Amino acid sequence: MIAIVETGGKQYKVEEGKYVDIELLEAKEGDAVSLDKIVMIVDGKNSKVGQPYVKGAKIEGKLIKNDKDKKVVVYKMRRKKGYRRKNGHRQQFSRLMVENINISKGGES
Repeated sequence: MIAIVETGGKQYKVEEGKYVDIELLEAKEGDAVSLDKIVMIVDGKNSKVGQPYVKGAKIEGKLIKNDKDKKVVVYKMRRKKGYRRKNGHRQQFSRLMVENINISKGGES
């Protein structure tokens, strides 16, 4: 079963038994996490599309770790002007292990 979930202003494709890196959550490592903004659930003939979210659907998982991604170098330059700026950025993320995707008997919203 696959689901499209919205968190942190972005949408992610999640699957049961796999992990996904999402925007940083306010939780500690090992905590149980529940996401309820499910945009779409794909399960063969039982697929559901929310308007905007699927009513009664929930993703439950476990937070594996909070970490930082690889460094991205931002380099700005104006030729012939002597203008050079070099900055680095490491985006923080949370790694979530998706344990199950629940659908209640309610319909769509």
